[in-house]
Amino acid sequence: MRFDLGGFDAVLLDMDGTLVDTESLWIEAVLGVAAELGADPLDQAQVIGGTVAGIVAVVGAATGGRHAAADLERWIDQAVKRKVAEVGVRLRPGARRLLDDLIAAGMPCALVTSSGRADTEIILDVLGRAAFAHTVTADDVPRHKPDPLPYATAAALLGVDPARCVAIEDSLAGLAAAEAAGCATVAVPHLQDIPDASRRTVLTSLELVSVTPVKVTQ
Repeated sequence: MRFDLGGFDAVLLDMDGTLVDTESLWIEAVLGVAAELGADPLDQAQVIGGTVAGIVAVVGAATGGRHAAADLERWIDQAVKRKVAEVGVRLRPGARRLLDDLIAAGMPCALVTSSGRADTEIILDVLGRAAFAHTVTADDVPRHKPDPLPYATAAALLGVDPARCVAIEDSLAGLAAAEAAGCATVAVPHLQDIPDASRRTVLTSLELVSVTPVKVTQ
């Protein structure tokens, strides 16, 4: 089954785990830091799709609150940067072609991520910025996925009704956020199983997503 984005007015794209394979690097880094600090084993589901602040809170609880949040954030950030330096930023299958097709079709598009602005800018150096009219990061909104605010903000920046937007996500938290904002969703599972739901299409790869330009009547 394929899914065509041409019937929507705008596309909202998650970043980690959807366009780039950084979600697994985050998890490896977080679990590594937690283990080094003597934490109880973490369930990786607790950190998939989460913000840095949320992940720090999980690690802090697992280590009994023995470390300051600022220290945990710094250690995790350093661990993630080491992982990225080791393996580089890898695009998910079909991501480059999808971004190129969005540009060619002139489809309004925004990036909606739980990563902070600094980390997002690093990834944008790899993805390119041409496809994205706007980017909404964890630093740009006071509430984060699964709250709908990031997706509602992206739709507002594009000047499009959320009901006319489709969001592409890999995590349950991200899907919950987009769907609560009123968007249709395409789920491309990566590290979590994603069930079917109303106005949600579950695909195995971004390679199954196409962009047919909408013909404008003169």
